[in-house]
Amino acid sequence: MKSILLALLTALAVFAAPGPAQPAPKIAKDPHVGYLYPAGGQRGAAFRMYVGGQYLRGINQVLVSGEGVRGQVLHHYRPLGNLDAPQRREIIKRLRETWEMRVKELPEAERKEVSRAAALQLFPGKPAKGQEEQAVEMPDHPLLNNIPEMNLWQLAHTARELREYRKRQRNAQLGELVEVELVIDADAAPGLREFRIGRRTSLSNPLFFQVGTLPETREQEPNTPGGKLNLPEQPVLTLPAALNGQIMPGDVDRFRFQGRQGQQLVAAVSARRLIPYLADAVPGWFQAVVAVYDHAGKELAYADDYRFHPDPVLFYKLPEDGIYTLEIRDAIYRGREDFVYRVDLGELPYITRMFPLGGQCGQETTADIDGYNLPVTKLALETGAAEPGFYQTRLVTDRFISNELAYAADTPPEFFEPETEGNSAILVTLPCTMNGVLAVPGEVDVFTFEGRAGEEVMTEVVARRLGSPLDGLVRLTDSVGTVLAWNDDAKDKLFEILTHHADAVLTATLPGDGHYQVHLLDAQQKGGADYTYRLYLGPPRPDFALISVPSTLNVRTGETASLTVHAVRKGGFRGDIEVVLDGAPPGFVLKDAIIPADQATVEITLTAPKRPRPKPEAVVLAGRAIIGDKLITRRVLPAEDMMQAFLPRHLVPMEKMYVSVSGPGRARPGAKKGGAAGKKPQNSSPGSATP
Repeated sequence: MKSILLALLTALAVFAAPGPAQPAPKIAKDPHVGYLYPAGGQRGAAFRMYVGGQYLRGINQVLVSGEGVRGQVLHHYRPLGNLDAPQRREIIKRLRETWEMRVKELPEAERKEVSRAAALQLFPGKPAKGQEEQAVEMPDHPLLNNIPEMNLWQLAHTARELREYRKRQRNAQLGELVEVELVIDADAAPGLREFRIGRRTSLSNPLFFQVGTLPETREQEPNTPGGKLNLPEQPVLTLPAALNGQIMPGDVDRFRFQGRQGQQLVAAVSARRLIPYLADAVPGWFQAVVAVYDHAGKELAYADDYRFHPDPVLFYKLPEDGIYTLEIRDAIYRGREDFVYRVDLGELPYITRMFPLGGQCGQETTADIDGYNLPVTKLALETGAAEPGFYQTRLVTDRFISNELAYAADTPPEFFEPETEGNSAILVTLPCTMNGVLAVPGEVDVFTFEGRAGEEVMTEVVARRLGSPLDGLVRLTDSVGTVLAWNDDAKDKLFEILTHHADAVLTATLPGDGHYQVHLLDAQQKGGADYTYRLYLGPPRPDFALISVPSTLNVRTGETASLTVHAVRKGGFRGDIEVVLDGAPPGFVLKDAIIPADQATVEITLTAPKRPRPKPEAVVLAGRAIIGDKLITRRVLPAEDMMQAFLPRHLVPMEKMYVSVSGPGRARPGAKKGGAAGKKPQNSSPGSATP
């Protein structure tokens, strides 16, 4: 019966088919970068690094934002699969032979310390005897390259990795490797860059890469405490240094360094700063913790964060001359290839307080600074020629650079909150920006102003977005103390990287003529010299900002690619916003890109030129809107849409948007011939994302 039914169905299928079946078009997979190691380098250095990710075959381009950094792709490595028995025997044989050679090279006293049991533990089994040697094809992987040149630590690490990697949960999105030769010019500007790789047809997503000024060193595994291999002590580092490493499951990395009595040590960790969000890990990033130990193994200092930043910064004054150890690990001993870190370690300048946090546009501003290892107490802020907005600065000394600080520039008149007894009110005239400090826990700063019935007023705290620990809360009261409105936390889509949106924003319509008061306090009743703030008081200021995702587009000639543009409406602005090309080579077309009134997001399409481009092009978008009687233009901020811990999504700002335009070939996901712009995006599920 089954055979009759099968024959009938086959016949029906033949008669129903209009012609030969057409194969589905192959979808080209864009390269995806999951991590960089090391994720930074020193100015003036040339070195090799690895880029881990997926769909990396054929990669031949390196693109780093800014000036002074260039790279060359050397080799692509496929994921290391299971080894067959001959391969495993051959690898163990080579490791054992090299191990024995390295042990013989040790001084006799150290040779005795390296136990024979360690060799048996690392290279189990007995060497095969009496068998003909057969050629064995070794896997192509950096872990197994240059075994004859490996030192004892590298041999031990390779042996352990071969034993452990089969037990680990594999992640295809991190499985491939590309080896890159990177060169950083001696005059390259220090700080964060965006790192992408690509091929003729497509460019990868960006990851952050640091250009540093300190001598670089990489961890040498095994360096986890409690090992029984009796390997010689690893070399002692001379500070300052930038430490690079990766944390694997259960891993603890240790670095020995020479310290001196009275040395003010700073250990600034970059981990979440490098990879802001992990899609498949809770809390959604590598939560690093760092500690310092003395020569006897006693813990002297510990840090697991810095204020509201997950990346820790440790400050400690060394009590005596000697050898110390810095330890870094994940808070709950997780780990994976993308748990990458950098630690700037040494007697380095670090600013913990700056006041004021900005200044008035067109006026020169000098801020007071405090912190560790600072040769000066003043820092000039470039507000004289600045447009309203947020900016970055740092202290540059003859030898080092400090941590980066944020400051703001704005147009209203600026004033400093005077010291008053108790919570005495300060009379102000609107509009204005007040610069102040909640110097003691529980302090409340009160500002009073004259208002009229029907007048709309706005108060905005700018503190957490500029690095202040203040958790601002504002209350608006009338002359008898009745609370008319209050606000604690207001989320700012431009700062989704923050783990706590703690700046308050309040808008209210005054019910009558009279005196009103604005009360500013810390919501957690905390305070201190570093609880600095800027407070805008005045009428609402209609404005907008725009964010577009993704920051990398890959498209064929003449086809279109989709972008999502998010509108951040400020001060009650509700009007239409037109998105236009503000900087792009000829041939790119953006049509009918309008964000309708009251709408927060829109999907638009960018059509590529009809001829391919030899390299990715930077494309700049801008938004235009009529506010009052003026045409206001704002640059669109590129960003990446990243998933945190399986569900929440965040927009992470980038410096530039790049578009790769290639010739005809395989279909691209989401690419179309032509296509309508200005469509409202459909609701999307979280789907799967890559950390």
